[in-house]
Amino acid sequence: MASTLSYPPQPEHSFRRVAILFAGGPAPGANAVISTAAVSFLRNDIQVLGIKHGYSGLVEFGPDHPMQVGRDYIVIDHKVLQRTRSSQGILIGTARTNPGKMISDVSHFEDAERTFQLKNVYEALCSMEVDALVSIGGDDTLKTANKLKMYQDRLPADAHRIPVVHLPKTIDNDYMGIDFTFGYFTAAETLASEIRNLIHDAEAGRSYFLVETMGRSAGWLAYGAAIAGEASLVVSVEDITGDYQTTEECTDNETGAVSTRDVMDIGKVVNRIVKTMVARDVDKKHYGVVCIAEGLAEYLPNKYVEGIPRDEHGHITISDVNLASLFSGLVSKAYAAATGQSRKVNGLQLGYESRCAKPHAFDIMLGSQLGVGAYRALVEEKSNGVMVSVLGQLELHYVPFKELVDPKTLVTVVRYIEPGSDFHRLARFLETHVND
Repeated sequence: MASTLSYPPQPEHSFRRVAILFAGGPAPGANAVISTAAVSFLRNDIQVLGIKHGYSGLVEFGPDHPMQVGRDYIVIDHKVLQRTRSSQGILIGTARTNPGKMISDVSHFEDAERTFQLKNVYEALCSMEVDALVSIGGDDTLKTANKLKMYQDRLPADAHRIPVVHLPKTIDNDYMGIDFTFGYFTAAETLASEIRNLIHDAEAGRSYFLVETMGRSAGWLAYGAAIAGEASLVVSVEDITGDYQTTEECTDNETGAVSTRDVMDIGKVVNRIVKTMVARDVDKKHYGVVCIAEGLAEYLPNKYVEGIPRDEHGHITISDVNLASLFSGLVSKAYAAATGQSRKVNGLQLGYESRCAKPHAFDIMLGSQLGVGAYRALVEEKSNGVMVSVLGQLELHYVPFKELVDPKTLVTVVRYIEPGSDFHRLARFLETHVND
């Protein structure tokens, strides 16, 4: 039997150079992923390039913008990686540039105008003699990785192929195919610490803080922060059902077509928050923190979001909404109307401070395993078009893109907190009890 302390033999491979790219919002543990992936390749005599700031430089590739070391990428070696695994920030930077934004249907791959930026990305990587790409990012970056693979699938048979593997990243933890994403627990604890501080502030002044956390599509971060931070109530997109949901008509500005969409019954949500405050008054607790997820902005009636711009991925610019300020004003008025008393409600946005916080041990371990998984997927498993996943006791799994992305619309599926699940029930159990 081989010694458990010996290194496994190096598998045969044809890779000479691998590129690592990080896109989308930051997440604690990013450097654990990048550095561990890089070390895995370097130890097996594979050169590593770190693409700087996501796809922003790759999409500009052309005769007037060749790839330049230092500006568009760096050569990652052991010296660059010295003591970086637990460091903050992102070694290679990030950006939200989306080279697949014009492709929303399989037929679009036949349109040279729609695939122009993907073509630039592919040719830029070829110009650097890259043999494989490690993509790190959220669901939008996963969609881009899938589109880059599909673009290459349609190239002539003798064209150079660049296998793509993706590593899931989001502090929102709303990813299908993996239990928890790196950075989630660090972000949740960072926000929970802020909430615990605010509770003491609120108690001292007999007031409330209504905090808005990140979590565009699902409530994992808001719920995690509320549970760990001992908030009085948490409300997220998963809660906008039943009595808290209504519909309204929408008119398309270009076609004039009228449709309906589900929106939040904002009055009932505000009243639910007020009921929590009244219940705490009965217990002589004239203070507290209510946590809401920023994704509720997508469910606001049109009058609250009219004129708000959207980003390249079609997402509403939530920072322009200032959900915390909006809700704090509405809650303060509703509380006064219900009780005849005034209570200060401070609206506060939390989130950015959690994205590059110093990563906790679990996020470093999880990120490190994902980084190793990128190497193993490409070199050991000979995979292309898979997302690296970690389940159970950091066991590696490889999920094909086709299981995560709709083959027709090319859209990923969001993992919501399931209403009635044990995690959902835990938050409901720990918050201030209201007979509703």
